[in-house]
Order: sequence, then C-alpha cells, then structure tokens
Amino acid sequence: MNSSLTFLDLIVAAIYLLLSVAIGMWMGRNNRNIDDYLLGGRNMSWWAILGSIVSTETSAATFLSVPGLAYAQGGNFSFLQLAFGYILGRIVVTMFLLPLYFRGELLTAYQILQTRFGISTRRIASGTFLVTRNLGDGLRMFLTGLTLHHVTGWSMTVCILIAGGVTILYTLYGGLRSVVWSDCIQFVIYMIAAAVTLWILIDRIPGNWAGLMEFGRENQKFVLFDWSWDWSKPFTFWAGIVGGMFITLGSHGTDQMMVQRCLAAPNCRDAGKAMIASGLIVFFQFAVFLLIGTALAAFFHSHPPAAALSKDESYLAFIMQELPSGLRGLTLAGIFAAAFTGSLNACASTLIGDFGSLFRVDRLSESQRVTLSRAATFVFGIVQMIVALIAAALASDSSLVENVLAVAGLSAGVLLGVFILGQLPLRVTEPGAIAGMATALIVVFGVCIETKMPHLIGFEKSPFPIAYPWWPVIGSALTVFVGIAASYVSQRATTAAAAEESVA
Repeated sequence: MNSSLTFLDLIVAAIYLLLSVAIGMWMGRNNRNIDDYLLGGRNMSWWAILGSIVSTETSAATFLSVPGLAYAQGGNFSFLQLAFGYILGRIVVTMFLLPLYFRGELLTAYQILQTRFGISTRRIASGTFLVTRNLGDGLRMFLTGLTLHHVTGWSMTVCILIAGGVTILYTLYGGLRSVVWSDCIQFVIYMIAAAVTLWILIDRIPGNWAGLMEFGRENQKFVLFDWSWDWSKPFTFWAGIVGGMFITLGSHGTDQMMVQRCLAAPNCRDAGKAMIASGLIVFFQFAVFLLIGTALAAFFHSHPPAAALSKDESYLAFIMQELPSGLRGLTLAGIFAAAFTGSLNACASTLIGDFGSLFRVDRLSESQRVTLSRAATFVFGIVQMIVALIAAALASDSSLVENVLAVAGLSAGVLLGVFILGQLPLRVTEPGAIAGMATALIVVFGVCIETKMPHLIGFEKSPFPIAYPWWPVIGSALTVFVGIAASYVSQRATTAAAAEESVA
C-alpha cells in the first residue's frame, strides 16, 4: 500500500506535524508557574477541554478499527451501545466526582485519597496509574507505528521515533495548554479526514446514499441493540450500559489524564459541561466511524478487492488505493492526529504532585518546579518510546500487543473502587483499602488472562470468557467488597486485642 503515497501526501502530513510542534512552542511562552504548565493556568475554555477529552480517548487504532466493526461479516452498529454507557458514566462523574476535585486546589485526582486513607494509598494509586498509563500508551504508540509502517513503508523504528518525538516536543515546551489546543486541532483534522472519506465512499457506491441505506438494511448493518445476557459478548445492551458506564467512571473519573483536563477549567460547572458534552460528541463520532464501515462494506461489495481484507485493513486499504493525492495525506495526518498521546503531561503532574515530597519539590522555586516538570515530561516520553520499540522487537503483528494492552487497562475499575471506598460512610482502613486494590488487581488480571490468553494457563480456548466491559465492574466491586471486609476483620482483631490487654 505504501506505493500509493505521493510527495504531496507526505508534504500535507509533514505540515500537520510541524504545526503541532509550532503550537507547543507558542503556547509555552507564558508558563510562569506549575499551575500554568500542568493545569493550563486553571482558566481554559470548556469547549477546548471538551475537544481535548474527545481527542485523548480516540487513538489511531480507534480511527481504523471501529469502522471495521461494521464492515465485518455480520457486523453492525451494536458497538454504539457502549457509547450510551459512556454518556451515563460522564453524568455520574460530573455529579459526584468533579465536585470533590474542585473543593481545593488539587493538582492530581489522587490527593483526596490521602485525606481519606493516607499517603500510602495515594502513592499506590498514583503508581498504578503511572505504570499502566505508560505501558498502555507505549503499546498504543507501537500500534500507531505499525499502521504508519504499513502506510509509508518506513521502518518501525522511524515511525515510532516520529510519533514519540513530535509528542514530546509540543508537550515539553507548551505544557497542558499546548496539549489541549493540539488535541482540539487533532480532533478537527481526523474528523475532516473521516468526513471526506465518507463523502467519497457514498459518491462511489451504486445508488449513492440510497444505495448505502439499502445495503445497510439488507445486511442488517444498522442493528443497534443486542438484548442477550451473554457475558462473552462485549456489545450487548447490558454490557454497554453497565460496563460502558463503569469504564467511563474509571477512565474519566479517576484517571489523571482526564481529571487533569477537567482541573484546567476555571470552575466545576465548566468542567461538567465539557465532560457531559464530550459523551455526546463521542457518540456522534462513533456513529460516523460505523457508518464509514458500512459504506466500506457496500463499496467493496460492488468493487471486490484483489485480495480479501480483514476488518481492520478495510479502511486503510480504501484510503491508500482509492483516495486522490493530497486527500491521502490529509487522512494520513488524521491517523497521526489520533495517534499522539496526551498522557505525558498527566504523568508529570502525577509524579510531581503525588511523589513531590521525595524530590523536595516544596523547597524549589516556581521556575525550578516547571523545569522539573518538563524533565519528567521528557523522561515519560522516552519511557513510552522504549516500550513501543521493545514491542516492535518482540511482536511481528498487533495481536500479542493488543492482548497485553488489555492487561494494561485493568487498573480503571480498581482505582474506581478505592475512590468509592473513600466516599462510603463506613470505617474503611488504609490497610483494608490496599488489600481491596491488590485482591481486585489479581482477580481481574486472572479474568483477563483466562479470557484473552487462555493458552498461558493450559486451555486451548477460554472456558468462561468475560467480555472486557465487565472487567471494571468486577474490579471496582471486588475492591469495595474486600476493602470493607478486610477493614472489618482488622478492626475486630484490634478491638479483641485491646480488650485482652485491658483484662490483663
């Protein structure tokens, strides 16, 4: 597919990359203190935060694979059921979690855990975020590099270094303000690319829009709801509503990458507007991607490809083989746009905010804190690039990495569970909360291995597969249950020991 690229395509993509770096340089000119660098001065527009939230949760894999869900044989719009849960989750986050974060001048989400439990719980939660976020985004960088490798023919190392290098540059100098505005531009770029692709697809389908609608109805592509209670199916109504809600409660309510963007708003009301509106935009975005997948199925039905295409290859094949020069470059820029990770600044804020006392940050001047934050941003960028390069050396395709990526995302439900424990009107101890987190991580990790990689535990296929939307539900429920139980047992033991001591 790389032979289809022209000089014009590469120029268009290069202009976008240079624009991203230029924005970072420009936005960094007024970063005077740690709030400016890590929280955008706490005065960013709600609609800019909205664009950043949507762009942040849209990866290159999402851009290319969601259309494949509708393109596939038997595929339909059932993926949208998750988006209903995403909207519900955002409403709950806005009602219950955002007010907690705006009660004080917080730098990270995990500071409230110290108030409720202690410094150990806060740092364990922060450390869990740092490990899983850098592992996950490093693997996403690999998947992006793999896509760009197939598109351009460049080596995997070059593709990864470009994606990582550009991200480091615009984040390093501009801080969160640069990240947010770059995210907004990225959202516009990849949605323009999607809209142009959809328009060209419809134009080339026999019967145009009417032909697309007829094909979709005949092949049941527009089926939205699946009411079955099959735990192994990720796209049922129940998995979408319940699982999707818990996914969002974890990812948008307790993940510093999303919470940081909300804290950049001037007040809780603006943060809530951005949070809820982002759910509606994501629903629309997924609907567009699924419509593209249906259009791809209709197009390739009337224009059979020379070789069979997998669901994840269909969109990329159309881009490279059918789009005119220049538009290919725009769409390539869209893939780049969806690829850049916005987590580097969030990781820096977590390190400085939750582990700052280890570096004696309180003794540093504001300019020194900004310098330290920039250094942390650079280090996390290098870490993610190393993860991507290691994945490139160990994996020849995406299947293994996608399975490991699923493991890296297990912390969402566990972190949500400890936040729930912190708000319960019960006496939950810090050891109990930590025990709950540890137990939940182990169990959910086991569920993931049993479902995604059963050969590791001696099975040819999973004996009881549980779809990924249910994993955060299991993780948060176990954290809460074990946390309460362990606290109760330890308190009973402490009371009994005290009683024996008083008798003696």
